[in-house]
Parts: sequence; C-alpha cells; structure tokens
Amino acid sequence: MPLDRAALDALRSDARALLPDTAALRHALHRTPETGLELPRTQALVLEALEPLGLEVSTGTGLSSVVAVLRGARPGPAVLLRADMDALPVTEESGEPFASEVPGAMHACGHDLHVAGLVAAARLLAARREEIAGSVVLMFQPGEEGDHGARLMIAEGVLDAAGERVVAAYGLHVLSAILPTGAITSRPGTLLAAADTVHVTVHGRGGHGSMPHLALDPVPVAAEIVLALQAMVTRQFDVFDPVVVTVGRIEAGTTDNVIPADARIEATVRTFSEAVHGLVPERVARVCEGVAAAHGLSVTVDYRRGYPVTSNRPEEADRVARLAGGLFGERSYVTAPQPLAGSEDFAYVLEQVPGAYLGVGATPADLDPRTAPYNHSAHARFEDGALAVGPAVLAALALDRLAEG
Repeated sequence: MPLDRAALDALRSDARALLPDTAALRHALHRTPETGLELPRTQALVLEALEPLGLEVSTGTGLSSVVAVLRGARPGPAVLLRADMDALPVTEESGEPFASEVPGAMHACGHDLHVAGLVAAARLLAARREEIAGSVVLMFQPGEEGDHGARLMIAEGVLDAAGERVVAAYGLHVLSAILPTGAITSRPGTLLAAADTVHVTVHGRGGHGSMPHLALDPVPVAAEIVLALQAMVTRQFDVFDPVVVTVGRIEAGTTDNVIPADARIEATVRTFSEAVHGLVPERVARVCEGVAAAHGLSVTVDYRRGYPVTSNRPEEADRVARLAGGLFGERSYVTAPQPLAGSEDFAYVLEQVPGAYLGVGATPADLDPRTAPYNHSAHARFEDGALAVGPAVLAALALDRLAEG
C-alpha cells in the first residue's frame, strides 16, 4: 500500500524537527572536506552519527566507504539509499561561517548535504523500524567526483549488503542554483548524460616558424580537428539524441617562432543514450585520424570512458513525483523538461537496479536561482533548509517501495 497522508505528514514533520542536528552535521562535514576515495575524517563522522541507531555497519576495503543495513521488524525485500561523500579540489570563497578549514578543498558540490541528509533519513527510518517489512541499505560513497566510487562499492558488494540483491535504489543531488530551496525535480528515462574524455596528440615534425614547408606543423591540424569535431556533432548525430563535445585544453609549442613537434587536445564528450554512447569513440577517432592524414600527419587518440547515462525507471520517477507532491504539495515537484548534461556515478547502480535519481533545490534565500553560483563554484552556497526536504523524500521512497513487498 502506498504511504498515506498521515504517514507523509509525519515524515515531513519529523524531518523538520531533525533539521538543527542535520545542519550541525552538515557544517562539521563542510569544515573538513576530503577528496577522492580516502576520506577518513568524513568516514569517522558518519560512523559516529550512525552509532546510536543500532544498524549493521561495515566499511570498505579499497575505499573509505560506509555501508549500513537497517533491518525492519518483519522480513521483506531490501532497498538502497545513497549519498556521495567526497569534496572537490577547490579553494572556498563562499564566505560561509562554517567554510572549509582545509586549503584547496571544498564541498562545492553539496555532498556534505547528501551525507547529513542520508543520516537524517536513517534516523527517520530507524524510528519507524516496527513498520518496516524488509531492509534499507545505506550507501555512503567516496569518489564520486571522477573516481568511480559507486562502481568500486558495487564490486565490494553494496547491492547485496542486506543478504540479497536490493530491489530498488534511490539517490539525490542538491543544486545551489536553478531551483529554489525545497523544489524537487526528476524525469523518467535519461536524467543525466554519460561523460567521457578524449586526449588527442597530433604528431608532426618541428621546425623554424619562418619555413613551415620544411616542417609538419601540428598546430593548424589541431585547430582543424577542434572544428571538425563540432561538425561531426551536428552532421553525424540526431539532434534529438545529441552529443556535446567541448575542447577544454589545447597545448603546443614554447615560443612564437618555433614549430612544435606535437600538439595536444583534451575534450569532454557528453551523450544522452547508451546507443550513441557506444558510437562516439570510433567516430571521434575517425575524424581526428582523417584530418591529420589529410595533412600528412598522424594522431594518437586516447578515448576514456567515464560515467554512463543516468537513467530513471519510469515507474520510479512517477513514485518520486507522487511522494514529493504528497510531502510538500503538488507545486513542489517539477518534471525536468530535458536531461542535464552533467554526469553522476550513481548511474552504475541504476544500470543494475531499478530506481530513480532526483534533484533538490538548495539555492540560498538571498540569491536568485537564475544567477546564483552553481555547483562546483568556489562561491557556491547551499541552503540548510534543503536538509528538511531531501531526508523526508528519501525515507518516503524507501518506505513506499518496501510497502509493495
């Protein structure tokens, strides 16, 4: 049976009552950010926060993850709730009173809210243990920012931590702009793009800048490759299943009158379906090799797969919409009109388990969501009030799915 009005009202009220403690944990996490796969201080704070709840807690071996299993009073299936824990290599300039105390590291993406929010969701669920038929796996994950932490945790068994494969998985991401605090968004199907990187080295022959005919200049060839990749995007792929190629770095040479031997290009590639994701590497290589060959040069193309497409099951996206509306009113939920080109390694979980990913607005009240600094900015700020929203939604998703058996 779906959660009724009384159950949703109680979750909303209890999440609000927990807000001071949830915000205090968020502030502690924000002051001591850690990047990558090894997050010992963050792990310790999570373990301390979970200790009173009587959960089955384990830690990772190849990364400093935390997995906690909450057992309900009656047997049933298992669902998973996830929070990523790592920060970014950014020097904070937010001006917050609880700003980072670690030089060169900042929770600029809001993962501190994710961690504190999942702890709050665990508290909401632990208080309802007698009502639960089944288990909830709480996945506290390092290494989301490019280190494939979710894939590593899957390899270490997080999807089977309750003793059986979880039947559904849910996660969220706060946004420091775009949405006002408390607004919730998701959509069926593709929500976030796959993200790959490509490193291209154009091999030429160096020489004097005054006599380019005696050299093989890689610089104009690299420039032509950049433009040819844009033509590839618009002429080889369906505009309704798009590809985004952004060249973020070009490097060549040491001075104005020396033709270098090599030129290097680095780009990010975003795709929105697995079908296109599978086609892009060969086509990128073909363009780069063809342009270079036309000028008598060669290239080395190093195409690196990143995170896959983050795709929501339609029925689980519908569950998000229904519960968000029931908790905070119908106007609190907005169906995303199109996917975002950002990426997320929760995609690895959703490749194996039905589920949904959602966004929660956390734009500070004194800022306009249209112009506020976005996630990853050194100036990004996140409203604590979102911590009364995300935990309630996560707990509701777990309870609602487990009620189905």
